[in-house]
Amino acid sequence: MTEPTVVIEEILRRSNQGLTRPFVCRGDDGALYYVKGFGAGRRSQICEWVSAQLATAFGLPIAEYALAEVPIELVDARVFPEINDLGSGIVFASRELPHPQELTVTTRGLVSPELAMDVLVFDWWLHNEDRHLTERGGNPNLLWDMQAGGLVVIDHNQAFDRDFNDGRFLKSHVFSEYWNTIFCDLVERNRYQSRMADALKKLPDIRVNIPDAWWFFDEGVPADVTWDEIAACLERCHREDFWNTP
Repeated sequence: MTEPTVVIEEILRRSNQGLTRPFVCRGDDGALYYVKGFGAGRRSQICEWVSAQLATAFGLPIAEYALAEVPIELVDARVFPEINDLGSGIVFASRELPHPQELTVTTRGLVSPELAMDVLVFDWWLHNEDRHLTERGGNPNLLWDMQAGGLVVIDHNQAFDRDFNDGRFLKSHVFSEYWNTIFCDLVERNRYQSRMADALKKLPDIRVNIPDAWWFFDEGVPADVTWDEIAACLERCHREDFWNTP
């Protein structure tokens, strides 16, 4: 496993947003991170790490991330009321942006069609339904960087969804309007499948670098996710029916 690149030195607060309610922490590099530890669930941590690595390989503008370490001393000292939900050991950390704004219906129009299609295809590939945004609202789990003027991808804790629904995905995904553009263009579909195949070459390294502890909820109790189901979801990109919809 890759050694953690950040050590958590201070726990500042806990987010009230999202199912996992990550902790906002300061690392030994001085940066702030949204940290998902034990309380977020082992499945969530694994999904975040695998998805983040694949997003990088696929070319998406994902927020900087790292494997971080929470020292046992922080937990034992109970420096934060809900510290046990963070836990000690290796955690998934996503670096905070200096000027973020949640993507809205308005800023969605600033995203280039090329990037919008990239996000749509990536979520389809990873069976990630958790990117809803319609005229009625929603939570796209995407940020607009006000300083850089660009899209930033975050949150993949619900990837590899066992209950993924094609119709629901295409109805509410923030960039669903581009689906027909991709589906009707054989050249574009082949290009995306080549990109996915190239990203899959990173899979052995991604697997090796998942912390061993993440595969267990408790001693002898396996986490609610297996490598085989993740790999099976990803390897769909090689099949002829990958693009098929109801």
